[in-house]
Amino acid sequence: MLMERKYNLKEFIAFIAAGVLEDKKSVFVGTGFPIISSMLAQRTHAPDLLIIFEAGGLGPQIPELPVSVGESRTFHKAIAASSMHDVMSLAQAGYVDFGFLGAAQMDTYGNINTTVIGNYSLPKVRLPGSGGANDVGSFAQRLIITITNQTKRTFVNRLDFLTTPGYLNGPGSRERAGIPEGTGPYRVITQLGVYGFDEDTKRLKLISLHPGVSIADVKESSSFEIIIPDKVGTSPEPSDEYLRILREEIDPAGILLGK
Repeated sequence: MLMERKYNLKEFIAFIAAGVLEDKKSVFVGTGFPIISSMLAQRTHAPDLLIIFEAGGLGPQIPELPVSVGESRTFHKAIAASSMHDVMSLAQAGYVDFGFLGAAQMDTYGNINTTVIGNYSLPKVRLPGSGGANDVGSFAQRLIITITNQTKRTFVNRLDFLTTPGYLNGPGSRERAGIPEGTGPYRVITQLGVYGFDEDTKRLKLISLHPGVSIADVKESSSFEIIIPDKVGTSPEPSDEYLRILREEIDPAGILLGK
């Protein structure tokens, strides 16, 4: 349904994810959608959003989409050209408000896999791995996760490999593992909807459906049961100005968003 509209699916997910970010907060971003959404938020409702890159860029004003978290544009007009050690230390000290990651698999507690599909010793697919994802998911105050293709193979009962901890086995699990209290997954954005986590059980809960998507679509695209509240919102749609910024300023080459 989204593909029939004035925007494509990738543009829509970038817009929705940008809306989660808040002004005067910090965000530690991974490659891809996290960068684009953070750039969009900084250009619109969150001009004082502090973007942090794993390679050491602190607070840049990124001119166009960088191809990685370590290339020169991640340092453009930054407040500091720092190091991986420094940015990881900031996270461990509790100074990172949002962590922002993509994932290949996720379970009901927001644990994610970006390492392998299949057996680790002889995998079907070898994924990029953790990089700084374990640190981001462990130490950021709130974690945002994007999964662009929600299916029963990506929303799974059991991960093939635990790369980044969510709420592990449920309430109290993070704290028992030595992870700072009060941290954890906050929002999950897929092509179907926006999700949060139930405060008591720490299980995935639907917050809003994207235009044209039904609750049946959500249920059919998950291997685990998702909490569905009585009232579920509808996700907003991007304005022409948001789309112009995405297409002309952030990703004019269509590296991630396409043409």
